[in-house]
Amino acid sequence: MNLLWLALTIAGGLAALLTLPGTLELLVLTAGALLPARKRPLPLLHPFRLAVVVPAHNEEASIAHCVAGLLHAKRDAVDLTVVVVADNCQDLTATAAAEAGARVLVRHNLVERGKGYALDYAFSTLSAENFDGFLVVDADSAVSPNLPLEVARALANGADAAQCRYLVGNPGASMRTRLMNVALLAFNVVRPRGRHRLGLSAGIYGNGFALSSETLRVVPYTAASVVEDLEYHLALARAGKRVEFADAATVYGEMPVAGKGVQTQRTRWEGGRFRMLVERAPTLAMELFKGRFRLLEPLLDLLLLPLAFHVSLLLLAVLPPAWPVRAAGLVGLGVVAFHLIAAIVVGGGGARDAMALLAAPFYMLWKLLLIPALLKSSRSETAWVRTERTLPVRK
Repeated sequence: MNLLWLALTIAGGLAALLTLPGTLELLVLTAGALLPARKRPLPLLHPFRLAVVVPAHNEEASIAHCVAGLLHAKRDAVDLTVVVVADNCQDLTATAAAEAGARVLVRHNLVERGKGYALDYAFSTLSAENFDGFLVVDADSAVSPNLPLEVARALANGADAAQCRYLVGNPGASMRTRLMNVALLAFNVVRPRGRHRLGLSAGIYGNGFALSSETLRVVPYTAASVVEDLEYHLALARAGKRVEFADAATVYGEMPVAGKGVQTQRTRWEGGRFRMLVERAPTLAMELFKGRFRLLEPLLDLLLLPLAFHVSLLLLAVLPPAWPVRAAGLVGLGVVAFHLIAAIVVGGGGARDAMALLAAPFYMLWKLLLIPALLKSSRSETAWVRTERTLPVRK
């Protein structure tokens, strides 16, 4: 019994220590998200040339709808050009995009494959055309009509970069997509909103982010990992650049409902994030010790594990009979509950989102079973594998 008590205490203590940075991150950002709103950008008074870059790999089925949504968005003083990068496509993506009214860049490179390479190609090609800023939207997405205008306002008012809300376009398709909607309300609304209201960089989430031409000149888009958005945001943070949160605009991405697409997406996202943690956390820690304190929050963000793993470790911390360890676990679980409730309230969720949390234990078990695939993904080289989906998002 004494050996079991000791083993549980050690395991729980380690779990409590591993979750401490993430618990602190969640608490601070959730509290920050509840602060009063910062001053909104001033109206766009002068013409602003915005290129909307849509990276696409075999997106023939969805690209026309995406382009149409962008071309019908509110313009005001925004001079909008939609540019689709048909990257290593084996279908009619380029033709469908052109017929929908987009300018098309066709790229073939079987060695350098991935979204990051496609974006770098587009930015390099367009850099000499005097665009004031660039907005990135995924090919399977729908956008709120005010998206181009909101990001143009932010950039025109001096923002280095901007990130809008990124939410699930098909939350009612299954219990899995409903849970994913709650997760994105937390990850893509509460956290960037908290950072923004605390004066920190909101972060980049791969879809619905914008960069000024000056930012791209100073920090070229050379990120090429599976999570190139996270990689590039870390480069921005190290360069002293800050991302504003365009809270009033939204991009909606279609999430896979079931089958292979679900596993492919999760292993790619979280395996890539784990790889960034291993590769970049030591460097950020060293720079922090050198006095670059603005890198503290990006480091805490890296140390925050995906919520399923974070909660699993907190539950392990609750098991030991040693009250300090158990208390740490209980406090951490309380912070997670606070974070998720705030996500549903702040993000505009409803009763169905709250009810979906009842299925969270089964989702956590599924995620734990994916650990071998996540570890494999974290070691693999970048390749653009299209996630299997059903129909494009309609908003």
